[in-house]
Formats: sequence, C-alpha cells, structure tokens
Amino acid sequence: MILPFQPLAMTFYNVNYYVDMPKGISGITPIPDGYNPATWMLEVTTPAVEQRIGRDFADIYRNSDQYRGTTKGLFMVMGALYASCLFLGVNNSSSVQPIVSIERTVFYREKAAGMYAPTAYAAAQGLVEIPYIAVQTIVFGLITYLMINFERTVRKFFLYLLFMFLTFSYFTFYGMMAVGLTPTQQMASVVSSAFYSLWNLLSGFLIPKPKIPGWWIWFYYICPVAWTLKGIISSQLGDVETMIVDPAFQGTVQDYIKSQFGIDHDAVGVSAVVLIGFIVLFFGSFAFSVRFLNFQRR
Repeated sequence: MILPFQPLAMTFYNVNYYVDMPKGISGITPIPDGYNPATWMLEVTTPAVEQRIGRDFADIYRNSDQYRGTTKGLFMVMGALYASCLFLGVNNSSSVQPIVSIERTVFYREKAAGMYAPTAYAAAQGLVEIPYIAVQTIVFGLITYLMINFERTVRKFFLYLLFMFLTFSYFTFYGMMAVGLTPTQQMASVVSSAFYSLWNLLSGFLIPKPKIPGWWIWFYYICPVAWTLKGIISSQLGDVETMIVDPAFQGTVQDYIKSQFGIDHDAVGVSAVVLIGFIVLFFGSFAFSVRFLNFQRR
C-alpha cells in the first residue's frame, strides 16, 4: 500500500537524503564541491538524464525509505480527517437546530388540534434528514477518499462511507435532541457548544487515549467522536504493515496507531455498533421530548 502522505517539510535530513539518493544511482554525475545542491538536483533529474540512464526517478523515490512515510505525515492525515469530520458534524448539528425549533411551534399547534401524533412527527423529522445526510456522505467521501489516497479497495471505501454516514447522522440527531430537551434554541446552542468542546478535547486525538488522565478516561468511552476516529483509522490503517521511517518511531503503521492512539486493528465492528447506539440514543431522546415535554408558554 502507498501511504496517503509524503514529506511535508524540508529539513536538513531531507536535503541530505535528496542529495545522497541521486549520487547512489549509476550514471549520475556526483555533485562538485561547493556546488549549489538545488541547482545540481535540477540538472541531474531531467527527463533527458532519465532517458540516458534508463531509470525513472519517480519509481526510484516510490521504492525508497523516504517515501514510506513519517509519523508527522501520518499524524497530519489523521488530523485532516478528524478536523473535517468534526467541522461538518458540528455544522450539521447547528444547522438543524433552528429548523427543529421553528417546527416545534407548529407541532404544538397541530398537536392541540389533534392533527399530529408525536411519534409520527418525530419519525418524520428524523427520516427527512436521511437523504441529505446520504448525499453529503457520498460527495464528501468521494472527494476526501481520492485526495487522501487511501488503499482503494471496495471494502475500505464502503467502511469509510459507512463511518462518515454514521458520524453525520449522530451529529444531526444530537442537534435535534438538544432542541427537544431545552426550552429555546439559544439554550440548545449553549448546551451543544459545551459538549462539542468536551468531545473535541477528549476524543483521543488532541490528547491520545494512552495520555488521558485516569479520572477522565471514562469520558473517552462515551464520546461519539472518539468512536468515529477509532472506526475510520482502524478500518483504513489498522492492517497496514508498511514500515515508518522516522527518528521518533520505528515500526509499522499498525504498531504506531496502537501505541500512539490506543486503536486496535479489530475495532471496526465495535465502533460501528457503538455509533449506531449513539444514533438510537440521540433520536430516541428527541422522540421522548416530542412526546412527553411541552415548553409552550401559552
């Protein structure tokens, strides 16, 4: 598997590597003493030189240790996935709250007239969001999956879309639940923001699971974002045995995510079940609020 990252910063190690690598290729003229390395690199890596020596520098680089990745690159890929999921999820939750709040006023009126049944109304509110979430998942999933260059297998692509769909769903239903359990949209926004911050802090990314204090580890297990991160990472990188070449860590990608983030390669099924549980919990709480709570003041 080609890892979904390449070196993103140029260090002295990188400079030495890129100068030393062509020097070790048969047919490449060594760099003269005192010569500008950048100029020399441009001169010895032209298509004409490739034709002369009968080698493709792109293939040489793909087979090199430098291409095989660093912990920094892996961490940045995980960070990009995590940030995008959290941003879109919070956006879903925040966007649905004013709609639910406005429609709740209409529901009170129609319920009093005997036109709306609470259970049917709650079910309709949830089902109407599913097509939007599905389209959002497909568009977002296709773009990011191809950009990140994960291993392109049907199974991994399906799992990626599955976890995206479950994530956007529980965020949407969480926003609906927050409105249903509070008297005003403003209060729902305040309560939601508090949990967004906690989810962000204790999801296992900003503070990896092995480093979360013992008295806070319980929150990690009830944090839905933590299970999103665990599901995506374990499904896409949990079985990758490519070696990481980095002074900070020596081992496979699978070993790195296990030691750094506490994510096992077999956490896919458990993560999916837990996320479905959060969806049922949030939507069930919303349905409960519709049926049994009434914040009407007149």
